[in-house]
Amino acid sequence: MPKRSPAARFSGLSLNSTGIYARAAEQERRWLMPFCELYCHLIWRTRSSEPLIVPRIEAQVHGFLWKKALGMGAKVFAIDGIVDHVHMVASLRPTMAVSDFVGAVKGYSSYQVNHEGLADGRFKWQEEYGAFSFDRKRLPYVIAYVEGQKQHHAQATTIRILERTADNTATEIREPPAPYDFDDAEWRRELEDLDKKAYN
Repeated sequence: MPKRSPAARFSGLSLNSTGIYARAAEQERRWLMPFCELYCHLIWRTRSSEPLIVPRIEAQVHGFLWKKALGMGAKVFAIDGIVDHVHMVASLRPTMAVSDFVGAVKGYSSYQVNHEGLADGRFKWQEEYGAFSFDRKRLPYVIAYVEGQKQHHAQATTIRILERTADNTATEIREPPAPYDFDDAEWRRELEDLDKKAYN
């Protein structure tokens, strides 16, 4: 009797099954995906920052972005923007490159807008984009910032670093190190609170 891998046992397939073992092994790898939380704040502009995302088509543009992102296995928490750019807050799969993700959602959305004839003229995104990572603790604040885009731009309360789509500065932006150490009670309390929410 041929030796059987765990994946083959689960699927009832043996090692000598032609072409099937590879699929079973791939299935096993998916089951054993590591735990990962990758939160990203993404921003990109329309071509030449033209005011293409007019109110008449904004919901459809955002809907196309959302649909493609979900189809790629991302979790989307917020999408908003103004006429010349869009922000997205998403959690990506660990195997997904940010550049591939952004390229795919931009490509799909622009194709759909043009295919359905929603825009007056050709709808295109700029090639550049901004991507910022953050932790779960800041997720509500980043969502609120993105959902408040129109108000922030109207009231001039935008945060410039979160509106960047091109590396136009040589200055490295770095936060001071967190004051946590292993014995810090606050650090431990935060993690225990997260643990309770995750497993209760």
